Amino acid sequence: MEINVTLQNGQLPKKYGKFAAAVDIAQQHYPLRSFPIIINNINPLAQSLALTLVDPDSIPVCGFEWIHWTAANIPTDIQQIPEDASQHPTFNFLQGKNSTAGSLIGQTNPKINQHFNGPTPPQGLHLYELRIFALDKKLNLTDGFWLNELKHAMNGHIIEHQKLILPYRG
Repeated sequence: MEINVTLQNGQLPKKYGKFAAAVDIAQQHYPLRSFPIIINNINPLAQSLALTLVDPDSIPVCGFEWIHWTAANIPTDIQQIPEDASQHPTFNFLQGKNSTAGSLIGQTNPKINQHFNGPTPPQGLHLYELRIFALDKKLNLTDGFWLNELKHAMNGHIIEHQKLILPYRG
């Protein structure tokens, strides 16, 4: 499996994070337009895909790895997760909670806390980790699952996975 995200000047385009257009920013400055992801050579044994997008560079800022997006039961017959698929999906899949749903922020709006939440590093360059997992089954989850629930559900069912580092400067 191969995954690709188009970068501009070696970074995730600004429109998917804190420098997004006002129309793509929700209350409290949350960027909501997800970036397109190209997926090639999916293992023919895969029954579904899952994704995680986290920011390990947030640990010194908030004390933990910030969860920006989790998704599961993505169909294997796609070759691209299109731009803004989180808010306006063109196929059925599940989306989990991001870190805005946690006690630090306490966001209760599912259009914000159960979808893509773009990069908003306070300053400097952060290296975001996008992982795509090919799984041997669809997962028994519901919308609004937590990252740890996704990890437990995937345990023993990962055929392969790929990681892509996406830099973004605050």
